[in-house]
Amino acid sequence: MRTKTALILNWTIPIVTLVAWEVFGRLDMLPRYLSMPTLIVAALWELAVSGELLVALAASLYRVALGFAIGMATGVVAGLGAGIVPGVRHFFDPLVSFLFSIPKIAFLPVFLLLFGLGHASKISIIAFSVFFPVFVASRHSVLSINPILVWAAQNMGTPPRTIFFRVVIPAAAPQLFSGIRIGLAHAFVVLFAAELIGSKAGLANLISFGEEWVRFDIMFAGIVCFAVLGFVSDRILMAIRRHVLKGHLIGTEEQVVQ
Repeated sequence: MRTKTALILNWTIPIVTLVAWEVFGRLDMLPRYLSMPTLIVAALWELAVSGELLVALAASLYRVALGFAIGMATGVVAGLGAGIVPGVRHFFDPLVSFLFSIPKIAFLPVFLLLFGLGHASKISIIAFSVFFPVFVASRHSVLSINPILVWAAQNMGTPPRTIFFRVVIPAAAPQLFSGIRIGLAHAFVVLFAAELIGSKAGLANLISFGEEWVRFDIMFAGIVCFAVLGFVSDRILMAIRRHVLKGHLIGTEEQVVQ
């Protein structure tokens, strides 16, 4: 019963909003730039038939997937290392503290000079942006582990390698996934900004084209694709999280809602 109620509440507001949007649009009570949902769907179909949508989706998905994977991997490795080894922590902490508050898209001109206008510059700036939240979460997750868990394993003669994979990683996993989820959101934000500069294909190009040629239906179609791509990616990550953290979620509010 509780799950059904949650599902109803989750879908009620979006459906009511879309219906109201369509009705007010047909009554000419909305500005011209707020294209009706039916016009947005028609624009999506137009782009899909012409093949432009597939090309844009493929380019954006390739950039965000590769950039996110690189940034996540380096952030997790460096963050876990910083949490375990003091020397690594002393090396990364000042650097991360200095760069963390700077909008990462500000470094895009540097990456464009280093890697050119192709995929490499977009992928590298996305990876650079993802690295920081993942690093901070990974580092904090290790440092916040209850030391009794590690001491107990050491007292039983457990090898360091086993302690790392069977004690440290499972205990750090919940906070680790939180950082990875934040990094995924950063990846899509930076992807949009990066594709606006020197890019010939991508969802941001569709949005820019729609704005430039006063095709607001195409502009919103690109925004919808961004939203769907981000939503699906987040759901996939959450499904992986639930599978990995199955034991951690037993008896929690999250497990009950599921």
